[in-house]
Amino acid sequence: MKSSLLRTPVLCLSLLALSACGKKPEQQQPPPPQVGVISAHSQSAPLTRDTSGRLSAYYSANVTARVSGVLLKRTYTEGSAVKQGQLLFEIDPAFYQAQLNNALSVLAQDQATLVNAKVTVDRDHKLVPNGYVSQQQVDNDEAVMRSAIAKVKADEATVASARVNLSYTKVTSPIDGIAGQQQVTVGATVGNGTSDVGSGGTLLTTVQQIDQLYVNFTISAADLSTLQQQQSKGSVALTEQNKTTVQIVQADGSKYGQLGTLDFSDVSVNSNTGSINLRALLPNPKHQLLPGLYVTLTVNLGQLNNVYLIPQQALLRDSVGAYLLTVGQGDKVVRKDVNASNSYEGNWIITSGLSAGDQVIVTGLQGVKEGGPAKATPWQPSQSATTQAGSDAKAPAGQSAGNKQ
Repeated sequence: MKSSLLRTPVLCLSLLALSACGKKPEQQQPPPPQVGVISAHSQSAPLTRDTSGRLSAYYSANVTARVSGVLLKRTYTEGSAVKQGQLLFEIDPAFYQAQLNNALSVLAQDQATLVNAKVTVDRDHKLVPNGYVSQQQVDNDEAVMRSAIAKVKADEATVASARVNLSYTKVTSPIDGIAGQQQVTVGATVGNGTSDVGSGGTLLTTVQQIDQLYVNFTISAADLSTLQQQQSKGSVALTEQNKTTVQIVQADGSKYGQLGTLDFSDVSVNSNTGSINLRALLPNPKHQLLPGLYVTLTVNLGQLNNVYLIPQQALLRDSVGAYLLTVGQGDKVVRKDVNASNSYEGNWIITSGLSAGDQVIVTGLQGVKEGGPAKATPWQPSQSATTQAGSDAKAPAGQSAGNKQ
């Protein structure tokens, strides 16, 4: 009886131990992932387009031979600055000097003939009243005098032409600018091209003015049409032509220190490319840029109103299109499909799909999913350099970071 009573407590303790071992410990829920967010607010942003173009001289003048002859010498330093009217080349003037001398001698002879004709007319006019000379003789003398006057005028024109041809043997610069390389060596025979209809004279060099440069570029006609449609809705304020600026990006990626100004826009679309030709005038006081250079540029076409600037790393894309993840009510992640076709200074310009006050997730995208929880903290730009590198590599399935346009 006594042993039976001892076994009963032991059995109860065993049952209690088994009962305790059978219970599973309660699992703790993990904390919601922490994300960096920014609060969306509407603002205005420049409307820009990145394109490419080619530089050309503001003024460019071909220096050609206007008379034929042997090139005697060059009087300028190749690649140096020259002034309008400065002597550049000399062509052998001997033939043209002889022509001028001959024209002058003929003029002198005909001028003497004219003087004699005038004396004869004056004398005959005095003899007519006394009947010593007939009126017919006077008329004939006056006709001779008029012919002599005409001949002198023709001779004067010949002399002027000979002087012009002689002056053409001294080839001068037509404009201020930089004179280029000599195209014909001294001793070569140059021509004025008159022997071949439509041909020009021999090219001697080129003078270009590069204190200002033109940059020629194009813009898609479809882009321009879209801009005009948005302007009619009031979302875009297009800049006037003479206020549209162009920023040149140099080969090393740095921005050129001077802004260009749009000064020409074509009125027709190129049927081959579907684009419109434009041209901007660019200051070049230090001659850093040279004609013919191929450059990239950013064109400021106007201003977008009531848009949102969102850091580029926040934008995701899938088969549906571009979207952002936001922290909504109840700290739940909400997807926002957006329109983002332009960028500005490292931000996407969101024209639709967002509302003022939306908490857009910038960092921590790899740890959240649509409909899941998230703990929002203010995002700091300094976080993007370290956090976003991992964010892009670990984006949720079906999500990819938007590529910069």
